[in-house]
Amino acid sequence: MNDNEIKALADENIMQTYKRFPIVLVKGQGQKVWDANGKEYLDFVAGIAVCNLGHSHPGVIAALKIQLDQLTHVSNLYYTEPQAQLAKLLVANSFADKVFFCNSGAEANEAAIKLARKYAHENLGDDKFELITMKDSFHGRTMATITATGQEKFQFGFTPLLEGFTYVPFSDLNALKKAINKKTCGVMVEPIQGEGGVNIPDDKYLQGVRSICDQHNILLIIDEVQTGIGRTGKMFAYEHAGIEPDIMTLAKALGNGFPVGAMLAKDKIAQSFTPGNHGSTFGGNPLAMSAALATLQIMLEENILENTRKVGEYFLAQLKKLKDKHKVIKEVRGKGLMLAASLEVEAADIVQKCMQKGMLINSAGGKTLRFVPPLIINNKDVDQAISILDEVMEGK
Repeated sequence: MNDNEIKALADENIMQTYKRFPIVLVKGQGQKVWDANGKEYLDFVAGIAVCNLGHSHPGVIAALKIQLDQLTHVSNLYYTEPQAQLAKLLVANSFADKVFFCNSGAEANEAAIKLARKYAHENLGDDKFELITMKDSFHGRTMATITATGQEKFQFGFTPLLEGFTYVPFSDLNALKKAINKKTCGVMVEPIQGEGGVNIPDDKYLQGVRSICDQHNILLIIDEVQTGIGRTGKMFAYEHAGIEPDIMTLAKALGNGFPVGAMLAKDKIAQSFTPGNHGSTFGGNPLAMSAALATLQIMLEENILENTRKVGEYFLAQLKKLKDKHKVIKEVRGKGLMLAASLEVEAADIVQKCMQKGMLINSAGGKTLRFVPPLIINNKDVDQAISILDEVMEGK
């Protein structure tokens, strides 16, 4: 089939929940992808912060091929080695003592919400069930997670929402303190808001949130679905603040493209989940576990985190130079290779023109360009991206 036939087939048969770009991608390798017509693109979207090791990483592909020949699915009624090995590696390299596996970020956050409520009912009192989340946050698209998400545009049309969520401004500790009441069981926060526009809090913000949670004996849930697995230059973004959460959620880059999610917790909290409390038919699937195990091992054994920090610093510096040249750019910000440029205009036209010139980027928050490339990019890739942005922004 040619690309027009593929697009027509998709439009005829797939629900229109996405506004797709008019290209059909058929191949990916490293930091590049190709469409059905053979055109090459520098990919600075990476499946929306998913392919942190780049497309078709040989180590991940090899692990999947081996597992395909051995065992693809048996459910959580039985033990499997890839699941046990991945859990061990996650626990060894994080604050957590226990892991629950699922299939996506929304599922991981749903599990975190359930665990927080279960723990609160058992240890803090039946009247404690409310979670405080942040305005402009994003936690997923299930009924619980759109309720947790502090953006009305994701909630519109789906009322009534789930009871038990309160919203406060991001990076505002005073507002957080005032919002805590006798029903509060915890706080759920992203270290950096991704879908909200790559919003970065004050340096001491997460430390302050941790302190407030400790003072009130409530839980701290950190949503690392987008920031986790090296995106900010640390394995997990909470490490920058020198604190530990009680619960953490992961997905996106954990499987480097293979669908997988995880919810991690300290043991005293994890004990509140007992057989029958929660589950997932496909969660912990041997294929997903093998992909995630290979991804995590590569992240730990190769120079990925250092490259993320160094290239991220270079990219941010080049974006600042671009800002000085083009008045359309209001601000640039970011950490590691999670960067953004807020604009004076809507970002959609710039995204489209960059694609036409061979670079994929996306927008978050309407007037914000978001850059979440594979963590394996180099300065030459950054120079190419900056050159394309420079051309597109000329005269804006």
